[in-house]
Amino acid sequence: MPLDNALLRDLALSYMARYATSTAKLERYLRRKIDERGWAENEPAADLEGLVARYAELGYVDDETYARTKSGSLLRRGYGARRVSQALGKDGISSDIREEIAASEAELRHAVLAMAQKRRFGPFGADLPDRDRREKQLAAMMRAGHDLDSARQMVDAPSVDAALDWAHELDEDFLDEAG
Repeated sequence: MPLDNALLRDLALSYMARYATSTAKLERYLRRKIDERGWAENEPAADLEGLVARYAELGYVDDETYARTKSGSLLRRGYGARRVSQALGKDGISSDIREEIAASEAELRHAVLAMAQKRRFGPFGADLPDRDRREKQLAAMMRAGHDLDSARQMVDAPSVDAALDWAHELDEDFLDEAG
């Protein structure tokens, strides 16, 4: 059944109710639905940009809130700054917003720690890694968006306590920013 303006609005509202989204993701979704189902012949052309702008104006979709939420989620899962920025860029978040919500050094250290714990890297493994395994762990951390220095700090930590101490070294600053 071809879409018309009323159905398009319903699809947009339904999508926003189910998923956290950015304006660009919402527009891509609606464009895809029009491509899949077609547009009713007797309807004026769809104004996707106007519809999305209207929902942004009403606060139904907010790029900054979406970016903060997505960024926090990715950091908690152990991704680094570069991967977070790439994911937000893919979702249509402007570079200004990405810079504004960029993670602090304390948040990035917590992300490195989360990845090391989850993947059992460095001191979190059964035993300290040999040279080849260490290189693979560093490469995995780099692919996850962490900088080399932070990855080395975590993988080369002599003990779990040393890794935790390094990761929590900036917590006072982190707590000040969060509170």
